[in-house]
Amino acid sequence: MLDFPRWKQIFYWSLAAAAMLAALPSIFAFSGLAWPSALPRPEVNLGLDLAGGSHILLEASPDQVRRQRLEAMDEDVRQRLKQNAPDVQIGDISTADGSVSFMVADATKIDKAREAVLPLTSGAKMTGQRDWDIQMLDGNRIVLTPTQAGLDVAVSQAMDTATEVVRKRIDALGTREPTIIRQGADRIVVQVPGLKDPAALKSLLGQTAKLEFKLVDMTANPTDVAQGIAPPGSQIVPCVDARACPAGAPSIAVKRLGGIKGDQLTNAQQSFEQQTNQPVVSITFDSAGGAKFAKLTTENVEKPFAIILDGKVISAPNIKGPILGGNAQISGNFTVDSANQLAISLRSGALPVDLKVVEERTVGPDLGADSIRKGMIAMLVGTAALMTFIVVTYGRFGAYACAALVVNVLMILGIMAVANTTLTLPGIAGFVLTIGAAVDANVLIYERIREERHRGRRVMQAVEVGYKEASRAIFDANVTNVIAAVLMGYYGTGPIRGFAVVLIIGIATSVFTAVTLTRMWVAGWLRRARPAEIVL
Repeated sequence: MLDFPRWKQIFYWSLAAAAMLAALPSIFAFSGLAWPSALPRPEVNLGLDLAGGSHILLEASPDQVRRQRLEAMDEDVRQRLKQNAPDVQIGDISTADGSVSFMVADATKIDKAREAVLPLTSGAKMTGQRDWDIQMLDGNRIVLTPTQAGLDVAVSQAMDTATEVVRKRIDALGTREPTIIRQGADRIVVQVPGLKDPAALKSLLGQTAKLEFKLVDMTANPTDVAQGIAPPGSQIVPCVDARACPAGAPSIAVKRLGGIKGDQLTNAQQSFEQQTNQPVVSITFDSAGGAKFAKLTTENVEKPFAIILDGKVISAPNIKGPILGGNAQISGNFTVDSANQLAISLRSGALPVDLKVVEERTVGPDLGADSIRKGMIAMLVGTAALMTFIVVTYGRFGAYACAALVVNVLMILGIMAVANTTLTLPGIAGFVLTIGAAVDANVLIYERIREERHRGRRVMQAVEVGYKEASRAIFDANVTNVIAAVLMGYYGTGPIRGFAVVLIIGIATSVFTAVTLTRMWVAGWLRRARPAEIVL
């Protein structure tokens, strides 16, 4: 237990020194000092409660998911019947009363029509129900009704996708350690530490970025369009402003089917139009989308097509010629910032459902600075009192424990910086708690050494037995603490996770410093001094 060959001493010292050096940039940052730019700079990130920033609560509408499912089923039924049952003639498909229904012209083919659309339904996960109920009424009418279980699954999937889209958009802003979590069935909590422009964040997250390219219906009567009347197979789409649509019309009619959706994009970047130098968004389609876009533009040269973003026409240019290669540009009276935000939104994907800001809080950095200051005061006062007590009680051995305590604090900061973790206000509490608990191991060891001396063992033997026997209790106690901390980190979020992370790192470093380093220091002193008695 007291045998430390040279290679082992070098290894332990190198491990401690590397972790302590990694803590220096964070110490410089907390002290307001400049760190040399030429050197590596791992730093501990500060959470929302310490660095300030934005807290936003987003909410989705299940009714929108229900409407989207009806529209998607409408189109799927048309395509399914066209591909798998072309001989089945049907009337107009209705989505009234929250169901998709259609009439089969030949009642003898209603079973064939049902078999064709049946694969469009599936089980609603583990509920034992299907996501759509299919009924045949009046001998020639098929009605597909969404079930509540199917709607719940669809809402859950939409919120999972929305959470990932929000995460990608915030990551594209270059922020570090945002907190993005689901809350309940239809809400998302977003916390971004250090963000100075919450308005830009709200604008970015509130943009659905649902991009579509659809042909303009040239047969539509402008008078009817102005009254909201669209020809069969078309729909009315409002224009984002008077400059977006031809002749300054407030809205235009576009073909419902045959367009291209933005989910086939692979990239989007803000750029400038070569002739006018106006900000635009350059987009790139995948192979399937590029082929479809090339076919659309080739077959409709000199015809207008609408670029629709979040249900509004942002531009309706004429197709001057075939657009091949899968590359295109979106223009629409953008500024550089708005074009860049649109590019970020398109790259990260469209939100499957609109998100509305229902709560917004901005935390100023002054509150965080005050929390850091008070936390440092608490840590320094507690550390000073602890060191005084341990030195008075255990003398030289107490000095070793104090030195190990300082190394422990620096190692925690260094490991947190290298791991790119976030320090929150509860994390500071975990920090202070770790400092207090770090001495427990030394107390157990020193008290066991004292007991062994009272039993008559020699100094070397008492120290060796003390470290050996006390280490078992130390490891057992810390394993239980680690288990609790891991569970808090796994199931907890935000501040709870921050507390757990600091606690886990602190437990690991305190065991290393309090048991391994002090044992190495004590062993070295005993070999050099060969004391006949020790003061404990």
